[in-house]
Amino acid sequence: MANKTASEKMHIIHDTKRPMLSDYVSELFDDFIELHGDRYFADDHAIMAGIGYFNGIPVTVIGHRKGRTIEQNMDANFGMANPEGYRKALRLAHQAEKFRRPVINFVDTSGAYPGVGAEERGQGEAIARCLYEFIELRTPVISIVTGEGGSGGALALAVADRVLMLENAIYSVVSPRGCASILWKDPKREGEAADALRITAQDLYEFGMIEGIVPEGQSASQIIRNVGRALRDQLAALSAETDMDALLQKRYEKFRKIGVFRQINQEENEGV
Repeated sequence: MANKTASEKMHIIHDTKRPMLSDYVSELFDDFIELHGDRYFADDHAIMAGIGYFNGIPVTVIGHRKGRTIEQNMDANFGMANPEGYRKALRLAHQAEKFRRPVINFVDTSGAYPGVGAEERGQGEAIARCLYEFIELRTPVISIVTGEGGSGGALALAVADRVLMLENAIYSVVSPRGCASILWKDPKREGEAADALRITAQDLYEFGMIEGIVPEGQSASQIIRNVGRALRDQLAALSAETDMDALLQKRYEKFRKIGVFRQINQEENEGV
């Protein structure tokens, strides 16, 4: 794997020649049927969700949708989901739980949509509900970050037994542009922010945040093949887990361990 900086990877993942969710779905899943709507408000085109077969195994597929043209991106809101998108994802996840289908999530978003309407309809609650309920979902869950993994909008679909990242993907608590805007009041410094945040797949693997890095190769077709192999291996490993309670406990403990902190004695460090 080439050792690229986060700012270099940002240019790579925004290349419209890279595979998008629709490409993974068409190449990796047979008889895919897209399902629509959250049964509360509307159908959010920023989230694609449906059912299909992966190597003969029935699965539920959920992911952020982007486009290659300006018209496609506007229709999908540039992959920034509204609350109805996350509620649709959760509806499909519970359907998968009912029928014992594994869930495969594809993460590629700069973040959840921050518009007034989204906030009025409960954007924060919808994301929180995904975190709360995916952690207890009684079926195997695999998430793969294929491009941008931005903030809570990405995390909503990344509470999983296995979290993977493509070699050039990034995953961050805040988008580099947002970080630069907050720290320096200058969004043009997003490249500098990206390098400082340590948000590459290699960084995240080192921190124990993800279980694996998927090499990309030299072409879009090779990326899709490598993703297919990674999903096949992870799905086989999770399918071998016969005790669902044990699997849920492992999932819970995995996320409880995320983060590093240092505890100091306040009296001994007075004035520090």
